Amino acid sequence: MSNHTRNWLKLSVLVGLSFVLGLFFAGLLDLPRTSSAQQEGGPPLIVPVDAPRIPAAKPLAEISAAYSAVVEAVRPSVVFIQAERPDQPVATRGLPPGFELPRPRNSRPGEDPPVEQSSGSGFIVSADGYILTNRHVIEGATHVTVKLLDGRSFDAAIVGSDKDTDVGVLKIEATQLTPSALGSSDAVRVGEWVLAIGNPLGSDLTFSVTQGIVSAKGRGVLDPNDRNEKQIADFIQTDAAINRGNSGGPLVNVRGEVIGINSAIASFTGYFAGYAFAVPIDLARNVMNQIIRNGKVTRAALGVSVQDVSAEDAAYLGLESMEGVVVSAFAGEDSPARRAGLEVGDVITGVEGRPVRYVAQLQQAIAFREPGTPVTITVHRSSGQKEITVRTIAIPSDPESAAPVEARRDTKPTSAPSNRLGVVVEPLTPLSVRQLGLATNTKGLLVKSLLRGSPGIGKLLPLDATTRADVILEVEGRDIRTEDDLRSALGDARNGVVTLKLVNADGNGGVERVVRLRVMPK
Repeated sequence: MSNHTRNWLKLSVLVGLSFVLGLFFAGLLDLPRTSSAQQEGGPPLIVPVDAPRIPAAKPLAEISAAYSAVVEAVRPSVVFIQAERPDQPVATRGLPPGFELPRPRNSRPGEDPPVEQSSGSGFIVSADGYILTNRHVIEGATHVTVKLLDGRSFDAAIVGSDKDTDVGVLKIEATQLTPSALGSSDAVRVGEWVLAIGNPLGSDLTFSVTQGIVSAKGRGVLDPNDRNEKQIADFIQTDAAINRGNSGGPLVNVRGEVIGINSAIASFTGYFAGYAFAVPIDLARNVMNQIIRNGKVTRAALGVSVQDVSAEDAAYLGLESMEGVVVSAFAGEDSPARRAGLEVGDVITGVEGRPVRYVAQLQQAIAFREPGTPVTITVHRSSGQKEITVRTIAIPSDPESAAPVEARRDTKPTSAPSNRLGVVVEPLTPLSVRQLGLATNTKGLLVKSLLRGSPGIGKLLPLDATTRADVILEVEGRDIRTEDDLRSALGDARNGVVTLKLVNADGNGGVERVVRLRVMPK
């Protein structure tokens, strides 16, 4: 064997030994056996760990699943409301310092804008499109838009509202709606778990859900110095977090039933501080039914001034608890309660066999009865318990709480419309063009007002609702100068729908837009 061959053999042995030793030490050091490229699609670097088995946590998991199921069932009935109104100061309904309405959030920046755009919440209560909300969400609005969880958007008609209960009713023309189930606020117990669903902070946090408990019932958060005989303050207090924009949203129990309309918060910062208040759904339902049926709320009364029972009242009459309402005065000599035999100092403890514990309960038990109907009152006096029948009287209605004439889609027009849009119009004049700030060559029909049932409700801005009224320039491409022009052009409707070219009087030449409306039957 030559030296050259021996050298190659030695080199081969050394290389082989080095390879073996390398594998040996790699095993000792537990180095990775594959490259990063080889790891792709392979086993994870961190081995998953099974969740711990905690038998005691099973009820909590079931509660969590129940909450999710309730939310899944209720959220489709909640709506996002956007309202447009002439800029004006926000009314506070007499709330004392530290109490605020979760007022719809102003979503248009800038100083003193001519039109305020705000948002709030509501919930669908019928398959044909009725929606419950707070009055202060839609108060003074000239145009209201409702958006659903599924992304659909509709113009809404304001059916009516009631300022003394802060209840408002809207109507949209839509199909495939999911109405809320309305529960009983009278059956609500303090300590119940509840969910609040709505749109806090406007469009930023739409359809949000918060959870809490019923903290108290029968709360009267309005300023006592601002009370009147028609106001009913019987709020449900909850610690479920709500903020501006939650107004009008539902307060829901664990069965998925709405028990209240979120309405106010107690806060010195303007944001949730732990105390929120909801209008009881029993009260809201009574108000809603009257608004839908009559366009306004009519209240009945006994003709008495009352206050909650004090400890001294209970002791004097030997009552077992401080529950009931004391008659402190009569409304006048012709008070039906006085004529029926009630006396100052009597304690009312029941109406038609149902217990009355505080003033707001008596108000609700009487106010929504038909005025003139008899009602049996249970009273306690020093001589003992007595049943007295009183015939109720009507409290004069407040014109501010009546339904806007042009918003009642479910009623017939007050007079036969002269055109199939149900609008009252007049030709523009050089004077009206200057007053409205339109371009000097503008020709058309000024929309003065909308009749009941008009398809323009929520889509046209009339002069009687805003200083930024619409002017009809064209219908189906035809110039409109007179009402005869309008009536003739409406005959060109396609499938019952016409296209209107409008200019809105903004004081700066006007803003043009196109609107499509369904014409009324001939």
